[in-house]
Amino acid sequence: MLKIQWPHRESEHEAAALELWAGDGAVRLLAYDGERHALLLERCRPGTSLGEFDADAALGVLTGLLPRLWKPAGPPFRSLAEEAGWWAGYIRVEWDKDGTLFEEELVAAAVTALEELAPTQGEQVLIHQDLHADNVLAAEREPWLVIDPKPLAGEREFGLASIIRSSELGHSERAVVGRLDLLSAELGLDRERARGWALGQAIAWSFGGEYNKRHVETARWLLQAE
Repeated sequence: MLKIQWPHRESEHEAAALELWAGDGAVRLLAYDGERHALLLERCRPGTSLGEFDADAALGVLTGLLPRLWKPAGPPFRSLAEEAGWWAGYIRVEWDKDGTLFEEELVAAAVTALEELAPTQGEQVLIHQDLHADNVLAAEREPWLVIDPKPLAGEREFGLASIIRSSELGHSERAVVGRLDLLSAELGLDRERARGWALGQAIAWSFGGEYNKRHVETARWLLQAE
């Protein structure tokens, strides 16, 4: 399959991420033209989205895939610390433009989480910062393969954030907190750090776009889940 990227911050080093994964739980990169932002990828057949399946079963698949994707990583991938600093800087600026988007308490909680977690991370691994059920497709080589990496190098706890907020797996306080509890327990990760990262990224990604309302609701539930 040929994929032509729209160059942007989050897709930077997508090819490098696929090369590092080397087909271990993810689609294989067959060729890459950096000048044209063109990736030739392994095609997933039948290509059914994991999001079309039962939420509990889908969560089980994601829980199994995550450790396979967490390869030790550094340059060329942007660091989670750098990204968190960028988020913390623009959250307040964007919120100040229109303080009616959501309550200031969420701004303070998100910025505090990002600023406190960034310098105290554990081992740096490759993180797919937008891994959710619709970015996992049914395939022949393996039952399920991850697509569309938005790579960062950061600690494992951050890798739970995108799944915690995945509305296709259920969008309610019970569902969101349930995913936080299950993922952190099953993978032996620090629940509080995972909660903070998920809250921080949810608010950072809440300005504009079709999912902004859901991201804010997710952040509220996470703030209450201390």
